[in-house]
Amino acid sequence: MSREPDGLAELLPQWHRLRDATAGEGGGAGGGGEPLRALLAVIAEQVDRVRDGVEQGYEDWFVETAAPWVLPYLGDLVGHTPLPGYERVQAIGLNGGTGAGGSHSRELLAEALAPRRDVAATVANRRHKGTLALLEELADAVAGWPSRAVEFSRLVSHQQPVGLYGSGTAAVNARRLERGRLADVREGAALDLAGGPFGTTARSVDVRRAGSSRTQGGNSPAGVGLFVWRLKPYHVTGAPAYCVDRARNLYTFSILGNDTPLVTKPVPEPSATHVATVDNVPAYIRRRQLADRLADYYGPGKSFTIRCDGREEPVPMSDLVVADLSDWRYRPKRGQVAVDPVLGRIAFGSRSAPRQGVWVTYHYAFADDTGGGEYPRDRETSPTAAVYRVGPGQTHRRIMDAYGEWRDDRRAGRCGPDGVIEITHSGAYQEQLDFDLEPGDRLELRAAEGTRPVIRLLDWYSNRPDALNIRAREDDGSSGGNGGGAAPARAPRIVLDGLLVTGRGLHVSGPVGAVVLRHCTLVPGWSLEPGCTPHSPEEPSLVLDRTTACVAIERSVLGTIEVIGDEVGDDPLPIHVRDSILDATGHDRAALSAPDCRHAHAVLHAYRTTVIGEIHTHAVEIAEDSVFTGRMRVARRGTGRLRFSYVPPGSRTPRRHRCQPDLVGSEDAERVRPLFTGGRYGTPAYAQLAAGCAEEIKRGAEDGSEMGAFHDLYQPQRLDSLRARLAEYTPAGTDAGIFHVT
Repeated sequence: MSREPDGLAELLPQWHRLRDATAGEGGGAGGGGEPLRALLAVIAEQVDRVRDGVEQGYEDWFVETAAPWVLPYLGDLVGHTPLPGYERVQAIGLNGGTGAGGSHSRELLAEALAPRRDVAATVANRRHKGTLALLEELADAVAGWPSRAVEFSRLVSHQQPVGLYGSGTAAVNARRLERGRLADVREGAALDLAGGPFGTTARSVDVRRAGSSRTQGGNSPAGVGLFVWRLKPYHVTGAPAYCVDRARNLYTFSILGNDTPLVTKPVPEPSATHVATVDNVPAYIRRRQLADRLADYYGPGKSFTIRCDGREEPVPMSDLVVADLSDWRYRPKRGQVAVDPVLGRIAFGSRSAPRQGVWVTYHYAFADDTGGGEYPRDRETSPTAAVYRVGPGQTHRRIMDAYGEWRDDRRAGRCGPDGVIEITHSGAYQEQLDFDLEPGDRLELRAAEGTRPVIRLLDWYSNRPDALNIRAREDDGSSGGNGGGAAPARAPRIVLDGLLVTGRGLHVSGPVGAVVLRHCTLVPGWSLEPGCTPHSPEEPSLVLDRTTACVAIERSVLGTIEVIGDEVGDDPLPIHVRDSILDATGHDRAALSAPDCRHAHAVLHAYRTTVIGEIHTHAVEIAEDSVFTGRMRVARRGTGRLRFSYVPPGSRTPRRHRCQPDLVGSEDAERVRPLFTGGRYGTPAYAQLAAGCAEEIKRGAEDGSEMGAFHDLYQPQRLDSLRARLAEYTPAGTDAGIFHVT
């Protein structure tokens, strides 16, 4: 039967349909024609609802297709224990909420708790209870973290008896010699891994419990440790290396010139019963490890490669030598290429340097899909947009050439107002970018899927700034169409998506309608020194100079925002920041302000944002689930609100709701101050909350997750879920604990 609204009516004989068409034409009370068709349409709608309910009732018999509300009932049939916090998701409801962002966050929370696959694997997991492979599988299924399970009892040193009495005792003593033996100082590879998840060197007994919430131990006969990697591996493909010293042929893998530890490209485990090795997790590559197993990490499709002078084939493996390039003291011989995976550095031998450049492919670690990267990004392209591609093998090699063609096509009427400039290669583009927008323009400059282009803004001019300029001209009425009486055209809009901008910042001026930054990085401090120290910490990344732009920042990393405007004649600029990091390179520097640290003529909207620095602004409309490490100074405090956020003591803000340190009082204000594992952009654990950070911050968001830019990772919920499953699937009396490697 058809599910069309008129499906039932089409089944009627033609005579009834003709009578129905003329039934209401006589001016009766009903008015209009076809009353029978309208009635059958209502009946068809209800029939479809009943049919959908019957079909869904059949789907609810299977855990893969069951509705979310059915999962707890299916789990009860197999003895499944709900994960901590799942009842909160049930109470909130996945289909409720007041906005799209809140609904999306609830879906991410439900995915983090993973009830569906957890219910599906209950019976199988119970059969493998107590095995190390099961613990690693639980870490991946419940928390989404790569892991390695270690039985500490095999690493606890034993006191070896002196005498041997009988063959049985001799056999026992022989087995003890293989377990928990003393360290051999001649085994450098084993000593390099000692104390970590892959260590084999014995240690003395530790009375501290592995599951302790204070100081973890675990080296006991009953101890089991689950080492997890929370940082994700991200790849950079075919990017140019940065030349630190051309005279001595010194390079870094990172195009920003900073030290970047290389990580392993994880390979899938061969079977479900396999215990993870160093190749199955995104672990940092050690120097000795790389020297012993260079063929496992170097080459196409592996952890990293190095290419020179435009050749397709990488540098031969026979030419590579692993070295410690700290302070660049090591000098390779002629024809050699020294690589330091710990610092991410490259050094070429004398008189063997490449003449036409160095390109690298490597993997680095970061917490989430934030900032410029080659990770997948959701995007929508208008079907009427004109697309201009830039990169090797494309029509254009320079960004401004593609922009010029779009500008000419726009003025000649060959395309509409929507234009897309797509960069198809993860290379470096060194050119002066000036975008002059006219009323009605809608321009998008973006990276193609799977690429991370780098825009290097160099010191081109000596008498004017060299920023990426976005300007809009006033509408003089010529774009309105039919004379002066025509309606003015819309203000122009520009979108930057998937880019990494270094060397200078972004400068916006004129009547721009909207500026959108998505998955972009405007390097805080413009560029980096080798130790990830910002080169120009006082310089802003985004300057809004006498503009009307509405700024939207989504999943991006940027430095200071500086607002220059008329506080009397213009309305304050709206600035929306979501799931991003606003870094002023110092807690006492201004992250949002006007020149000379005056109040910015702007209204801030912050959602799940980490702000390193002070906020000086006209108003804060909303700030929720966010962290502000510097003091906040708001001029208009009678409007707006802060919810579930941290603001330092002494801040002058709008009204607050369940913010820190208000809830703990002044005596504990210092204890709940946010602590980060890495405070500098360029480090792997940048803006990640440290293990010693207060629980009020790590679980202070509205839904119990952490405050700040990595809220949607739901790491507290993942950790609670994993602990619950460890307690359920480890044998009685086992002291199991979770150890964060990254």
